[in-house]
Amino acid sequence: MTKGQQFDYEFGGPMGALATMVSLPVVTLLLTYWASAGRVDLDGILADDDASCRFSSDGGASDDGPASSLGRVINSDVLCPSCNDSRTLLACASVIFLWFLFQVLLERILPCERVEGAPLPDGSGRRLHYRINGHLAFWVTLLMMDVAWPRWVQSGAGNDTKSALAFGRAPLTWLYDHYSTLAFVTIIWTILLSSYLYVKSFGGGLLLAAGGDSGNPFYDFFIGRELNPRWGSFDWKEFCELRPGLVGWMLLNLAMMSKQYERLGYVTGSMILVNVFQGLYVWDALYQERAILTTMDITTDGFGFMLVFGDLAWVPFTYSLQARYLVDHDPMLSWPTLVSILGVNAMGYLIFRGANGQKDAFRRDPNSPEMSHLTFLQTKRGTKLLTSGWWGIARKVNYTGDWIMGLSWCMLCGFNSIVPYYYAIYFAILLVHRSIRDDHMCQEKYGEDWARYKAIVPYRFVPGII
Repeated sequence: MTKGQQFDYEFGGPMGALATMVSLPVVTLLLTYWASAGRVDLDGILADDDASCRFSSDGGASDDGPASSLGRVINSDVLCPSCNDSRTLLACASVIFLWFLFQVLLERILPCERVEGAPLPDGSGRRLHYRINGHLAFWVTLLMMDVAWPRWVQSGAGNDTKSALAFGRAPLTWLYDHYSTLAFVTIIWTILLSSYLYVKSFGGGLLLAAGGDSGNPFYDFFIGRELNPRWGSFDWKEFCELRPGLVGWMLLNLAMMSKQYERLGYVTGSMILVNVFQGLYVWDALYQERAILTTMDITTDGFGFMLVFGDLAWVPFTYSLQARYLVDHDPMLSWPTLVSILGVNAMGYLIFRGANGQKDAFRRDPNSPEMSHLTFLQTKRGTKLLTSGWWGIARKVNYTGDWIMGLSWCMLCGFNSIVPYYYAIYFAILLVHRSIRDDHMCQEKYGEDWARYKAIVPYRFVPGII
């Protein structure tokens, strides 16, 4: 940005970024509470005045003032779960830290494919190298949780008692029992990590993200100043994009299924399908790990609170709400209904994977025989924009498939509560906003060619509608 040039803010500018950073942690904790309650319940969010009286200056109850308000928050099981139980809080914090460390260890020691990323936006033509082994880490994690969880067992009696290290299935139901507290300590972790990355970004010789170098600390903290923060070959952004949060989401789902089995003695059709649907989604992302190297998150956005919180807290603890809801509020859907929802998910996956697979294959080798039937627009930049196949239907047809899959997850929870449908509502807003950002960036990137492309492919999501 040159001197005197106005910065092009997004997300409502600094105030919007600040409001988002304050509200998202609160929304996350509210959603975990509402999934348990089965409805939007505004009662009991804050502790009553009796519970907060210890925070008044004279030891008595205080009906107003900052001390009383702070006490009601700290004593709230919703906004500050286990804050009055230091042992539980410490245990959950340890689990989150060790989980993150375990995934880092897998990324470092497992065999990998070394892949080049997209050219850096500084014009140097330089490309970063990435270790691609998320798919293997996915299966190693599942294997360990199923048969290789370590624990000490006691044998014998009296003076003959012996301890031995044994391996078995991880006690996943513990994740259900401490769901909200785990979300809370993860939020704290994302704030700490974002703070470290913000301070780190002021080091010399670092490539900054154009959108995160406004000079406003609130906005830059939110967007992220450094484009590709690294420790040697360890890339913070690429790692967090898929590993701890996405695989953690799947484990939380498995924990909810284990809890339902513990309570009912069986697992319902809805719970099985939500684990299958979302497990497939996680597996697909990790199997196609190299595809994220050309996404906006990697190539354009800095790594700040927006992505740190989204990857590590928002994804695992709000995307798992359908499974959490089903533990206590399963609608016991009929088999014909479940089969119909399976069809909806299959349609969404077909669109999503077909469109993304076609795009990735075309980017790798547009001249391959498999791509010969596709038409494209040759741009003045030298790149090619697909105008047929999936990408001739709509400019963001992959988003459409993604949303349809998400809707099927919500439908598995029946129609008695809006809480499980938060995902479909939120994701629609997210995808519309992201498509607007994409359109703005492509307009700047391609100029008149983008207008020509939009004339050839006029619809954004659904042909003939929008």
